[in-house]
Amino acid sequence: MYKKLIFTVFSILFIAVCFFYGFNAFYPLKYLDIIEKYAETYDLPVAFVCAVIQAESRFDMDAVSKKDARGLMQIAKITSDWAAEEIPIENYSYDDIFDPELNIMIGCWYLNRLGRQFDGAADTVLAAYNAGSGNVAKWLSSPENSNDGINLYYVPFGETRLYIEKVNRNVNIYEFILCLNNLRTAK
Repeated sequence: MYKKLIFTVFSILFIAVCFFYGFNAFYPLKYLDIIEKYAETYDLPVAFVCAVIQAESRFDMDAVSKKDARGLMQIAKITSDWAAEEIPIENYSYDDIFDPELNIMIGCWYLNRLGRQFDGAADTVLAAYNAGSGNVAKWLSSPENSNDGINLYYVPFGETRLYIEKVNRNVNIYEFILCLNNLRTAK
């Protein structure tokens, strides 16, 4: 009873704040031209890329994790080095990973790569982005975590379970924000 009341009150407050200050206060929409460019290049939904960026850095291009992952999409050095060889990127330096265009390009490349590795199963891709593809490959081979070797019905890492939930919630919000954005620009 109280949980429902508290949820309702917070929902009303959230809507009121968003009405007065806009969704950008909580769900920024920066670098949209770059996101659209690389989402198209790597066949990803724009809202999905925005949702990952929101979960990873809250659109802070200077973000650095405890494990030294950097930038908007929290790219680790090993992933960045691999991408620089595969894409390829000329005159690449990990010090440049804070550049939004480079960061988003590599992040989208990596999401696409994970999508191909894990048959496009979005939650599995998100688990691999967060916990590493090696961990996810092990989880998929275990009947405790997967029935079909493609989809995870149980994610052993609590942090990764929460990450998947957060990104999926963000996808829904960014689909709404992008729809509103398209309506505004269509006028």
